[in-house]
Amino acid sequence: MTDLEQQVFTQVRAIISNEEQVIGRRGILIPLKKAIIADGDIRNVIDIVSSDPALSAHLLWRSSSADHATAQSSKNRSLKDALVRLGQVNIYRYAFTFYLKERLDELNEPYKKLIHGYWAMTEAIAVDAVDQLYQMDSVQINPDEVQTLALFSVFGDIIALTAFAYLNSERTEPYPLSLLKSVIEEQQQALTLEAFESLGLDDDLSGEFMIAHNLRKTHNVNSPGLVLRRVLTKRNLLLNPI
Repeated sequence: MTDLEQQVFTQVRAIISNEEQVIGRRGILIPLKKAIIADGDIRNVIDIVSSDPALSAHLLWRSSSADHATAQSSKNRSLKDALVRLGQVNIYRYAFTFYLKERLDELNEPYKKLIHGYWAMTEAIAVDAVDQLYQMDSVQINPDEVQTLALFSVFGDIIALTAFAYLNSERTEPYPLSLLKSVIEEQQQALTLEAFESLGLDDDLSGEFMIAHNLRKTHNVNSPGLVLRRVLTKRNLLLNPI
């Protein structure tokens, strides 16, 4: 990297390491994470989620969108049913992406438009990954684990672009986007793995992400990462191409 690229890389990493700056002050996420870490009563998680009607509606929708095996008329008639079915880890992953999307919607142009493009692609990948799962025989994989994993398919790019937007917002002479593109091309894997670690996401998610991107091998036929890898391969999005 050039000296300027190294400078931007260092500054972007510093912003990524600041969870509050990246995702903002989201009052629900902190108590939700504490409740899940404590592995306590699901009723505590339900109470926390219920305090935000928008998040509640989002989780109901997410739960139904991944569950192709259940008739539409009988899908998750209540928030409690949906959350019990999802499980606490998937609840937090969905909540994290929900609040991250809210935060990204606050960005100025041109970053907001670019992020929306990434997000639309991520949603399409999630649909394809769940569809891919239901086409596979003799596997026992939770569709929500596939869907939540897929929502993080280009996580590093999204977080790096977000950090770059915040970096430029504080400068009188903004760095050109071409500079960030060069940094991502050279340091995409490092930025992605640092984002997972800095933002406190679960180890299983980061591990399956590495499997999905062919950065880690597995003999587990029930790995959600192997399902997602098929989709990412078709889209030429693997961090480590096969």
